[in-house]
Amino acid sequence: MHQLIAEFLGTALMIIFGVGVHCCEVLKTSKYQNSGHIFAITTWGFGITIALFIFGDVCINPAMVVAQAVLGNIPWSSVIPLSIAEVLGGIFGSIVVFIAYYDQFKASKDIDRVKIRNIFSTNPNVRNLPRNFFVEFIDTFIFITAILAIATIKTPGIVPIGVGLLVWAIGMGMGGPTGFAMNLARDMGPRIAHAILPIPGGKANNDWQYGILVPGIAPFLGAACAALFARYFLGL
Repeated sequence: MHQLIAEFLGTALMIIFGVGVHCCEVLKTSKYQNSGHIFAITTWGFGITIALFIFGDVCINPAMVVAQAVLGNIPWSSVIPLSIAEVLGGIFGSIVVFIAYYDQFKASKDIDRVKIRNIFSTNPNVRNLPRNFFVEFIDTFIFITAILAIATIKTPGIVPIGVGLLVWAIGMGMGGPTGFAMNLARDMGPRIAHAILPIPGGKANNDWQYGILVPGIAPFLGAACAALFARYFLGL
């Protein structure tokens, strides 16, 4: 139960930073509107670092949960409960951000509804589902492989800092096509929140097809392949 709560809270905090920075960058009357992608990606990286410092040995990502199960570090019976806790954390974190930025949402009724939806969830700039799937697969493969390698370094504090820098690098290098979700809880939790929240001015279609296929399924495959690569090639 402690682990489930930690996954819930860790994911919620990650989303508060991540969805929060998109609100900050997109919505009218925000102090930092139009700050740009470097502002957003850096906040995602730092936010994940802080979540890992606070909650320690957490996955905050169902793809990492699957990787740990493939490696034999956790039982397969834990995969679904941990993943559900993380998705619920994503929903909760998004609701917290929505309440915090409600005045800004009210001031932004004339902003394109797809842009508002994209505050919460990822989407491709060019919709090509096979290529979008490949991008999320390879992003997650790199992400999980690198985390497993970073985790072998026993210097205190290196994992949270290393993972934050990793998120920053992947976002800057490979975030352009799809927004680098790499995480079902990061995308699906806020996507569900967008569907249920009373957003002023209405909202765009939630695009469940994309959400389930690309940031939903691709990260699991990328993580499983990363775990196998880490074990049989890197010897981790």
